[in-house]
Amino acid sequence: MKILLTGGGTAGHFYPLIAIAEELRRICEEQKLLKPELFFMSTTPYDPTALFENEITFKGVSAGKARIYFSLLNLIDLVKVGVGIIRALITVYFLYPDVVVSKGGYGSIPAVVAARILRIPIIIHESDAAPGRANLWASKFAERIAVSWPEAAPFFPKEKTAITGHPVRRAVMQPEKHGAFEYLHLEKDVPVIFILGGSQGAQHVNDMILEILPQLLSKYQVIHQVGLSNSKEVKNVSSIVLAKTPYGNRYKIFGYLNNLAMQMSAGVTTLVISRAGSTIFEIAAWGLPSILIPITESNGDHQRKNAYAYAREGAAIVIEEKSMTSSVLLSEIEHLMADEATRTRMQQAARQFFKPGAAEKIAREVIRIALGHER
Repeated sequence: MKILLTGGGTAGHFYPLIAIAEELRRICEEQKLLKPELFFMSTTPYDPTALFENEITFKGVSAGKARIYFSLLNLIDLVKVGVGIIRALITVYFLYPDVVVSKGGYGSIPAVVAARILRIPIIIHESDAAPGRANLWASKFAERIAVSWPEAAPFFPKEKTAITGHPVRRAVMQPEKHGAFEYLHLEKDVPVIFILGGSQGAQHVNDMILEILPQLLSKYQVIHQVGLSNSKEVKNVSSIVLAKTPYGNRYKIFGYLNNLAMQMSAGVTTLVISRAGSTIFEIAAWGLPSILIPITESNGDHQRKNAYAYAREGAAIVIEEKSMTSSVLLSEIEHLMADEATRTRMQQAARQFFKPGAAEKIAREVIRIALGHER
């Protein structure tokens, strides 16, 4: 059994595929099926360690962004897409997988086009409340469609769409408190705020946090994931900001958090501040209250729609970038940190929102279709 996974070059596309791959291997072992051969096709391997650990072979391909505004780069990217499709067609022909599983994003287009031409079954998964263009296009010929949000379902053909929830890796699903204070070098009696900027980091959020950092550290500890590309700059600025405060050791900055650091951070956290992409589902799995700050200009305004859909469940509050100042952010943080009853309600709402088993549901459907295709 050969399965080709594909998706754009962000954590929101990549890690749900890893979660599905974990379940594919587990189910095949449980049912005593032949060990599946897994491949990942995209513009970059994104996280080579995760691919290696899950025995997934990377197949590189070029792809270009389809910008919704005029840019000469659109012409260059059009050529990249053409080259990528040709390369994908050759690669997919010689692999000839039984199923292609796509998470969407521009990086998925060459593999999906190749699968369509070669009549290989396609399953897509949509992470956002407002579907991306790649998945909307692929839905016309996909065999099955899975969505994380009920709000996304009406955009797709009803007869082949299922609301599965969001695939979350087992390694980060369960918060871990044992040993976390020692591992992260935290004080045990000071509340923790966990700031997640997403895989790319969040420059605007980082800037706001740095402005209010001395006030935050006088009461709380801060674990701040800033993104690898922003790590050096934030460290330099924070060293200046914290030069005169006695609480500088309460600020823990990370460019990237591995699985264990993520689990342990979640295990000791009182409040999460995050963008509003796929990370929402990890926060929900942890059962933590959150402040969501959606990206203003995300494709299809999907982060804003994600944020408000989640906030309607009672699990988060939303601050829009256009109205966010450092004083507004500080006020919302202090309000929630002081209101245990509200945080408890948000925790309960988060746990109720999260639907476990999404990766397993998708993996079982992939196996069903793959076995049928083999025959």
